[in-house]
Amino acid sequence: MSHIKGMGWEASEGAVPMTRDRLITWRVSELREWGIEPSCFMSYNKTQCTVNLPVTIYKTPDSVSISTVNHNGPMMERNQYELQCDVLNVAPVQDLTVNWYKGQTLVDQTIFTDTIKTPVSKTSKLLIRPDRADDGAQYWCEAKLELGEEGPRPPPTAPSKTLNVEVYYKPKHSSSTETIYINEELTLNCTVKANPAPTYSWHSEHLKETISSSVLRSSTLSSGIYTCIATNSQGTDSKVFILKSTGGSRPTFWNVLIFSQLLVASRFIFLN
Repeated sequence: MSHIKGMGWEASEGAVPMTRDRLITWRVSELREWGIEPSCFMSYNKTQCTVNLPVTIYKTPDSVSISTVNHNGPMMERNQYELQCDVLNVAPVQDLTVNWYKGQTLVDQTIFTDTIKTPVSKTSKLLIRPDRADDGAQYWCEAKLELGEEGPRPPPTAPSKTLNVEVYYKPKHSSSTETIYINEELTLNCTVKANPAPTYSWHSEHLKETISSSVLRSSTLSSGIYTCIATNSQGTDSKVFILKSTGGSRPTFWNVLIFSQLLVASRFIFLN
């Protein structure tokens, strides 16, 4: 029959001397050693049994920040840029994941495998190639400590502030030509989305003065071709408006009504 002399905890902090109690607890009010490895021991029959207690000490970051690498100001459409996320003083880094978001959509992740237990600072980078749809997009990053099933739930996270992206892009109309039939309320609308905001100019042999508005309103315009040019610092795009007279070129409601009445009348005469 085995004879138990006692149990205790060996540790650089919070050590518990051997006692004959059947249940002893290792307690510390504040840990100062990142690589601490406490062990529980039990002495019996001139033999000592030892079991190590795995301890993970974690620290959330002092700060998480996002920035653009070697660039200030608006971004140009289809050019490549690099975003950087700096995580300051976090531990353990092997449990750190940096998540990248555009709005609320996860776009990338960085996982670290370093085995350093003490707090370190880490950097994650993201390459982007923005287009016009990204104008006004908000990018941000988040440091997340995945400490396993026995760790805190939800896992500790620390987000950065948002980085607002401004994208410069040239004007681009949805269609290059538009045919319009002349009526009493004639409007030629050349408005197009672009950044910076574009300037406009109109060209036609029927125009006698320079027009810089995006919309041309006139009930006295003649049939013909009118070209609008939208321009900003990123480029130029044009749209052609073809004005046609309604006379003989397109059936109207009254044309259709009179034709229908004549068709009915001729059918009645034929039947009689």
